[in-house]
Amino acid sequence: MTHRTFAVLSTVLVIAGLAAPARAGQPASAGRAPAGSPAPRMPWGAPDLQGVWSHATVTPLERRDEHEGREFLTAEEVAEANIQATTFASSERRAELSPERDVGLAYNQFWWDRGLSDGRTALIIDPPDGRIPARTAEAEARAEARRAAARPRARSENPEDRGLWERCLSRGAVRLGGAYNNNLQIFQTADHVAILLEMVHEMRIIPLGTGPAPGRLPPQWLGLPHGRWEGDTLVVETDGFSGQAPWRGSGENLHLVERFSRPDANTLRYEVTFRDPTTWEREWTAALDMPKTNGLLYEYACHERNYGMENLLRGARVQEMEAAKAR
Repeated sequence: MTHRTFAVLSTVLVIAGLAAPARAGQPASAGRAPAGSPAPRMPWGAPDLQGVWSHATVTPLERRDEHEGREFLTAEEVAEANIQATTFASSERRAELSPERDVGLAYNQFWWDRGLSDGRTALIIDPPDGRIPARTAEAEARAEARRAAARPRARSENPEDRGLWERCLSRGAVRLGGAYNNNLQIFQTADHVAILLEMVHEMRIIPLGTGPAPGRLPPQWLGLPHGRWEGDTLVVETDGFSGQAPWRGSGENLHLVERFSRPDANTLRYEVTFRDPTTWEREWTAALDMPKTNGLLYEYACHERNYGMENLLRGARVQEMEAAKAR
């Protein structure tokens, strides 16, 4: 076991050991406090960011064409968005769906947790138009190269021919809404913060203030983060991405600047800035207020023996046989 492996393992064990005491001995971290309660602090004075937080939202990342020039929805539009979010897969609306769409939605609403609208027309707060900036020519060429590389693997001869998401390996470091399992749990010590992402059970270990420079370590799917406190805001800067888990077309040159703060006991304010001059013509920023969740974060078992992957590969072989017969 290398020194770094031992150090990371020790950090994980220490943070995991804090989880039970945090639930048992820190009521503010264990569940929702009365509305308007101030955010608690850790014994050493830093803001207490611990707890389970939901990033579920139906507010889109980018502003849609019909809302161009508008930052906020009307009350009626918010109500309609929330009705759609909570009924789009319900059995009462099945007559509106094609058989393929019905299967794709898992037949009912039970499996979905998309969240509700926060009243804004987009999560992006910069640029002001609420849109991801234009991609560079280099990014377009990179995207085409990825598509070309994927075409020969379309038959899915091996699990490695599928993406990291489908193989239950990674969903990336940034979480801004989703279909379900939209939770994360934060643990804290004086010199580390850990963020457990529910979807695909990934853990981000963030050293605060000290630690080896990211450039001296191998690149990672989730990058190499370092954090610091700026007043009551935790600022996490991450680079050292491997480029194997691209987010919105970004690659190994992506640099994230995330800001976590707690304006009250029941809210985690999250803001993230994306910088990659090889991907976008300018940096851009999105923001989301995450409500505190009552309850625990349970294991995300992405698959059991990965029946889905086995069946996908079998299906590809059947298609090949059918094509051969047709010829």
